[in-house]
Amino acid sequence: MKHVTKSVLAAVLATAAGCPSGKSKPTVVTPPVETKPVETAAKYDRVDRVDFNRRAAEHALPVFWRADPDHDGAVDPDELVGLWGWDGPGIDTFVQGGAFTPAFATMYETLSKDADVASAPAADQARRAAILAELAQGVPTLVETDLAQLTDEDRAIIDHIARAAVLIEKVHARQNGVYGLGDKIPADDAASKMVFWRNQGPMCQAPKTENDPNCTAIAGLTKPPSGLYPAALQQQPKWCESLAKEKNAAALTGHFSVVVANDKGKGYQAVPYSEYYQEDLEAIAKELDGAAGAILDDSEAPFVAYLQAAAAAFRDNDWEKADAAWLAMGAKGSKWYLRIGPDEVYYEPCALKAGFHVSFARINPASVMWRDRLDPVKNELEAAVAGLIGKPYKARKVAFRLPDFIDIVINAGDARDSRGATIGQSLPNWGKVKDAGGRTVVMTNLYTDADSAATLLATTSSLFCKPTQAVMPTRSDAGLMTTVLHEAAHNLGPQGEYKVGGKTDDQLFGGPLSSMLEELKAQSLAMYYANWLVTKGVITAEEANGSHIRDVAWAFGHIAQGMYTGEGSPKAYSQLASVQMGSLFADKVLTWKADELAANGSDKGCFDVDLAAWPAAVDKLTARVAKVKGKGDKKDALALKATFVDAKDEWAGLRATIAERWLRAPKASFVYAFKK
Repeated sequence: MKHVTKSVLAAVLATAAGCPSGKSKPTVVTPPVETKPVETAAKYDRVDRVDFNRRAAEHALPVFWRADPDHDGAVDPDELVGLWGWDGPGIDTFVQGGAFTPAFATMYETLSKDADVASAPAADQARRAAILAELAQGVPTLVETDLAQLTDEDRAIIDHIARAAVLIEKVHARQNGVYGLGDKIPADDAASKMVFWRNQGPMCQAPKTENDPNCTAIAGLTKPPSGLYPAALQQQPKWCESLAKEKNAAALTGHFSVVVANDKGKGYQAVPYSEYYQEDLEAIAKELDGAAGAILDDSEAPFVAYLQAAAAAFRDNDWEKADAAWLAMGAKGSKWYLRIGPDEVYYEPCALKAGFHVSFARINPASVMWRDRLDPVKNELEAAVAGLIGKPYKARKVAFRLPDFIDIVINAGDARDSRGATIGQSLPNWGKVKDAGGRTVVMTNLYTDADSAATLLATTSSLFCKPTQAVMPTRSDAGLMTTVLHEAAHNLGPQGEYKVGGKTDDQLFGGPLSSMLEELKAQSLAMYYANWLVTKGVITAEEANGSHIRDVAWAFGHIAQGMYTGEGSPKAYSQLASVQMGSLFADKVLTWKADELAANGSDKGCFDVDLAAWPAAVDKLTARVAKVKGKGDKKDALALKATFVDAKDEWAGLRATIAERWLRAPKASFVYAFKK
């Protein structure tokens, strides 16, 4: 896209705005050439750090003011970092020789003022205002990796994986049916380009704007059809369900294929990912080959084996072999964590097709406390859930490894959320490696920044009464225990290929409901196990109580996002959170005190939590959820959803209050960078 202008700023913005159709390359790893500074004397202190980063996002500029360690209120050259992931001016456009360039001075003038919607064409002003409202609900939050502390070998590995991650973004855009649509956005509409990049498509996703018909990054465009199924099929009623009724249903509903019209003119057929996306997947495989070839350290042989197995899977669609190498890599102690390939299904309308993603991280060797605590009792954890379910479920001997703790370097594709991020994950979701226990990770460097912690406490103080807020943990790792237990619980009780009457979860409940129930099981067991661990002397009652209040805050955060997307698809985490908190509300463990001031002293009405009554109520809920899964009880699953998600009652009204107060603060929108 060409954009010719005499203005330095316009040239910078035109370059930055040429992003997110998936063709971008990360501007990382190779340090810029040092040249003499052109701009030296100015002090840039007219914009605070939060506004600087917010406005940079509105202009689709890949820069971030990381911190203000000298507390002078001014951005300094060594405080500015370039971001990974989309085309635009590199950091050396703005900083050279340790000082700012004239291009930075020009950019700063633009960032010193809020975006001016009034200057847009009159017919487009409502849409552009909605786009800015969408962006305002996500605050840019930095995840930065210090390359200067790494070896040449490490930097070469990161370079290859970063390039593979950009290619993954392209393939996932194809899965979502949006690849290339970003080119339709005019060069002067940078905010829409940023929404397209952040949301991985044109449609708005934040709670306040997802149902606004004006809120689309491309004027006049509604949600594009999924790229995983024929567009004509998607126009039919209950089309997801219809696939399960086809003669070749097993192939059509498989997780690693695209559904296309049958070449014989009737019905549909499944095309393996490795065939349908062959050119893109081959390019990814070559980057993985390059990363494997860059490793000279013999101790990283398991990582090399995974890179090679993953490269092979991108070529032949045999993801189980890659899973086996991935599991072995974790067991043998690589310093790296990489998961690259197709895994989760929540993003697509039928919740069947695995989305391509990258989670790339370094193992955090210091965070092993929970593994040491839980490893000796994991079979007792399985016995406990079996006792809750009863027949026909029988306790198994579980062999899963407890979580690895990782510091994220890059999330890409289906792992890169528009707002928020996954903080724990158990994979794979299917197959022999899953049945053998799989692998669980907890992301330890997300939400640990001071800005995120302060925002969380301010938000909960608007919802909790003073006694409950007083128990709210302030440590950055406060949610770690539940995350560990949640991910461990995916490997406990009914899971994977467990069948009732010869049918799996997907067949019994349908994809979306099955996904919600699995997450509800894991989170309910996590809350149940917290008190169980107290009885075993593994943790203290004080630790458990703090985790309970943090769990309520976690649930409120998801409830605030709404129960359904703008297109009517269920939000699994929001619905499970509403089931849990609605159940506790019905049992009077979570109570609403309408006439009492919240802990912030200004909002009238607040929630209190009866910690003494918590264990019995959680045991009751967990037993019910576990029995739904263990007995394949779809009737009770639908009853839970009807009562606590879809009913128009007092609880539904309180969910609206939760949303109003929680959404006052924007949610973290993670961006990734490399410190050179």
